Amino acid sequence: MMRRTLNAVSRVLPPRLQHFSVGEVTEDVSECAASPQITERASLYVHWPYCLRRCSYCNFNKYISKENNDHIMTKCLQMETETLLRLSQVSCITSVFFGGGTPSLAHPSIFAAILETVSRQVNLSDEAEVTLEVNPTPAGKSRLEDYCRAGVNRFSIGVQSLQDEDLKSLGRDHDSHKALQTIEEARRLCPGRVSVDVMFGRPKQTVESWEIELSELLRVCDDHVSLYQLTLERGTQLFKQVECGAVTMPSEDVTAEMYQRARKTLHQHGFQQYEVSNFARHNSVSHHNISYWKGNQYIGVGPGVVREARTQTLEPDVWIREVRHWGHGTRRRLQLGHLELLEEVLVMGMRMTEGINHKHWEMFSPQTGLDEVFGESIVVQELLQSGQLILDDRGLRCSWEGLALLDSILPALLVELERQISPKASQGPL
Repeated sequence: MMRRTLNAVSRVLPPRLQHFSVGEVTEDVSECAASPQITERASLYVHWPYCLRRCSYCNFNKYISKENNDHIMTKCLQMETETLLRLSQVSCITSVFFGGGTPSLAHPSIFAAILETVSRQVNLSDEAEVTLEVNPTPAGKSRLEDYCRAGVNRFSIGVQSLQDEDLKSLGRDHDSHKALQTIEEARRLCPGRVSVDVMFGRPKQTVESWEIELSELLRVCDDHVSLYQLTLERGTQLFKQVECGAVTMPSEDVTAEMYQRARKTLHQHGFQQYEVSNFARHNSVSHHNISYWKGNQYIGVGPGVVREARTQTLEPDVWIREVRHWGHGTRRRLQLGHLELLEEVLVMGMRMTEGINHKHWEMFSPQTGLDEVFGESIVVQELLQSGQLILDDRGLRCSWEGLALLDSILPALLVELERQISPKASQGPL
């Protein structure tokens, strides 16, 4: 039940990323600046595509580099950053996220150079959240202090599991001891700004073993935890192992129970759930990710930062050639239609426990409010009466029980949105 919901963020495009995306047909990228949806403030995502090896479950855009071309990649990331910031016409970057791939393989000076490039182009406040994804290996741990000196002030540590046997089967290149050491060092350097990623629904995992593991993690973690259900992706080594019967996965009922137990356990330890997969205490939320879910302006830099159903320039070598030639790796810009924009606002906003308030919805749909779109729907009324969905003076959101069923609730909301918006769109712009 939770499979699609917990992993939707890796499939649903962050709002407006398309304005700076990689596509298949050349169009004048300078037109991006004319979009009425562009604002003065934006978040920046920078993609480092390289890994030492591919994990058995991973189908992300990452590559095993055959040679060290960090210098070339850095120059191209700087060049594309300059180009897209100029075309976007934003004046302030509110947060930066270095993801991958395995960005903690890169030298700290690389991130310092990119942040310097951002600062030359726009305002990057000293208070801006700058996050780095870290693989908890000895190499990653040893560089944490240098990453802080380079400008990073928040770490997202891919622990994934504290079971060494599971880490080995998943193809991870760390063990539980190294993970715990990395968490400890990161907390020393950035207290209150360390997030830990952990997976559940792993092969042979039980509800009981998951509870024990989570309790152990909570004894050492900082103030932010992200839970992700392990999902089988076609073409991965794990998918093939399950397909041939060599590996078995927990049932959906078991993984649903794991999720509910984790939510309760985290709550007991002072963590507040603020999104389907994310929990924080002491207000240590990820402001960068919140900007996605709230539909704020977003700029993506690097090879293959977009995941959607069309041809893309994913390979770093090809992307490097394009950036060297054009100054960016963007081949086509997609202008979202009114319905498409509202669909993304709905899908991303409903991931948050606070949902979508009326004022926020009106920013994107000034003439058709939440009550008008969803208030008269029979299906939505059933969801309201069942207690899974709430529509009131605050806005539209899932209940505690409903959030665990978001993947079954969203299709009904999307159908109703299309039914209400499409006829009006055909009559002309709102």
